[in-house]
Amino acid sequence: MIHITPILAIRESCLQMTFTGASGPGGQNVNKVATAVQLRFDVQACQDLPASVRARLLVLGGSRVSRDGVLIIDARRFRTQEQNRSDALERLVALIRRATVTPKVRHTTRPSAAARRKRLESKRQRALLKKNRRRISRNDA
Repeated sequence: MIHITPILAIRESCLQMTFTGASGPGGQNVNKVATAVQLRFDVQACQDLPASVRARLLVLGGSRVSRDGVLIIDARRFRTQEQNRSDALERLVALIRRATVTPKVRHTTRPSAAARRKRLESKRQRALLKKNRRRISRNDA
């Protein structure tokens, strides 16, 4: 079990990891050892998560989510397979934790009458200031 929050955990059977050769630093080792990790998490099929968390996770995943609802996380930051594996798991857990937070409901508000009056008065003052800066032409006088 992978613990997300004190009351939420997912089974490791929901995850699928594949290891591939990573580009970048590693010397001769880079051609011999498959250190990059691709973690696949089927969001739709995993019943360990509530439906609301699954829906938010699909949105938060963005381009990392395939058409069939599989979240794919690539980890190739480190030189060892184990570090990349734990990095991918940490990133998945962080993403699921973000999905567990329900967004606040936004209530539309209107400015008060006093705020509207104050705004209009400041606009009038500004217009008067700009008008007084103008050059006086013969037609105006």
